[in-house]
Amino acid sequence: MTTPTALADGRTAPERSPSPSPSPSGWSASLRRLNALARAELILLIRNRSAIFVALVLPIVMIFSIRASLEQIDLAGTGLSVAGAALTGGIGIVLVQVVYMNLVTGYVTRREELVLKRLRTGEVTDREILISTALPSVALAVLQSVLLVVAGAIAFDLSAPKRPELFLLGLLVGFVMMSALAAATSAVTRTVQTSQLTTLPLFFVSLFASGIFVPLDVFPDKLAAVFELLPLTGVMTLVRHGWLGGVEGGDLVTAVVAALAWTVFAVFAVRRWFRWDPRG
Repeated sequence: MTTPTALADGRTAPERSPSPSPSPSGWSASLRRLNALARAELILLIRNRSAIFVALVLPIVMIFSIRASLEQIDLAGTGLSVAGAALTGGIGIVLVQVVYMNLVTGYVTRREELVLKRLRTGEVTDREILISTALPSVALAVLQSVLLVVAGAIAFDLSAPKRPELFLLGLLVGFVMMSALAAATSAVTRTVQTSQLTTLPLFFVSLFASGIFVPLDVFPDKLAAVFELLPLTGVMTLVRHGWLGGVEGGDLVTAVVAALAWTVFAVFAVRRWFRWDPRG
């Protein structure tokens, strides 16, 4: 977050000093700035028809695709129904498409349009800029996750989350991780157009190896053990077993450790490599 800013004459501006811990009045001012910036980001998101399509329509299409693929798989012995696996997989789709992919485009767009650079010249902190950009996408993902739980209860006779603390922990860590990974990915993304390419590796790996399309219980044990170390796998384990139950102690510890480790790494990557200036 402290990448030097290039000035017009070619010199480099000094790095920002770390922000001191806010006082109570400082927290109030910070919240006001976050609220104002997040509202502006929400307006921009609503006006972007392609982003809204990706955020609202594609996850629904993908859920039906998940259900169709699961009907071809023998889930006996996994303790999962097709509906349960499809809807929990849908939350993974929301995390990847609504939060991660949408935010990579958002961060790159704001950077290339010099919005991030201009914001840094004011009193807004780097943390506030990054969080406010992410908030509308996260709020949309929260809404869709709630709708999936409601749809599961009404249309598919699924119970409410059996371990709500695990379910909420999985969502919270997932939102933070995907937002941070989006900011980190934007550092290696030159243009909005290339964001469609730089997001593909995590997109495909998460879809097919993190338990979104196919539960890990279906894979051989050695392969599943490798997949457990992927970024979104721990989050999916917490979400799936928090909603449907049945998690074992060892699996739960592995999921929590993996999810938190990837989140810490993603935040570190943002602090170390995030770019505020256009790549040119």
